[in-house]
Amino acid sequence: MADLNEQAALAAEILGSLALEGRHTIATAESLTGGAVSAAITSVAGASQWFERGFVVYTARAKSEMLDVPPELIEKEGVVSLAVAHAMARGAAARSTADLSVALTGVAGPTGGTPETPVGTVCIGWGQKLFDGTVVTAARRINVPGSRATVIAGAKRVALQGLIALIKGENPAGMPCEF
Repeated sequence: MADLNEQAALAAEILGSLALEGRHTIATAESLTGGAVSAAITSVAGASQWFERGFVVYTARAKSEMLDVPPELIEKEGVVSLAVAHAMARGAAARSTADLSVALTGVAGPTGGTPETPVGTVCIGWGQKLFDGTVVTAARRINVPGSRATVIAGAKRVALQGLIALIKGENPAGMPCEF
C-alpha cells in the first residue's frame, strides 16, 4: 500500500505541473475516499493555484444535495455505479469554477459488499467543462483487491492518473490500469 500512496503522491505532483501549464483547475467529489484525493492534491506546494474545491459526499443524500445526483438515478443504478460516477463528476464541475473534475464512489470494505458490487469495487468519473459550460464525462469501474486502506490508495492513484490522462487529451476510461 505504501507504494500505491507513493505513486499517488507522484501523480499529484505531475498533475500539478500539467494543470499549471495548461491553466486547468480541478474539483473533486469523493465518497469512499473521504477526501484522500483532495489531500493528495493539497499536499503539493502551490496547489491553491490549480485546485478549486473538493466535495466529500459520503451518503446518497449528500450526493443529491451537493452534486445534483438525481435520487432516482441512485435508486435505479445503485450508489456504486458508473452512472452515479458520471453524475458526480458532472456535478462537481457544474458546482464549481473548475474545468476538470474527478469523482469516486465504491465499497472500501471490509463490509458492505454485495455480489454485484463486492468489496474493492470503485467507480471513478472524470469531467471536463467545455467553453460553453457543457460538462463531458468519462467513467470506469475498477476492482482493487486488499484491505480498506489499499482500496482507498488504489482508487486515489487511478483517479489522479485519470486527471493526468484527461489533461493530455486522452480518455481516462481507456487508460492502462492494473485494477
